[in-house]
Amino acid sequence: QVKSQFQSRANTNCAVFTAIVYKTQVVAGTMYFIKVQVSDAEYAHLKVFQSLPYENQGPSLVSFQTGKTRDDPLTYF
Repeated sequence: QVKSQFQSRANTNCAVFTAIVYKTQVVAGTMYFIKVQVSDAEYAHLKVFQSLPYENQGPSLVSFQTGKTRDDPLTYF
């Protein structure tokens, strides 16, 4: 659901956009830290916020880190 936000902000077009692993952090909603495969050998780490259900808003891309590999650990950022 945040692929278009990522592509726009990273100024890229992803042929692949597959979540590999994720972590969550509960705040006033849920913060997701997601490792995403964006090409054959390239990965990105996304920080996505999902507000509480009653706010009726979709997930939003907070920040991201590019230039990652499959072996890079997914950390909170």
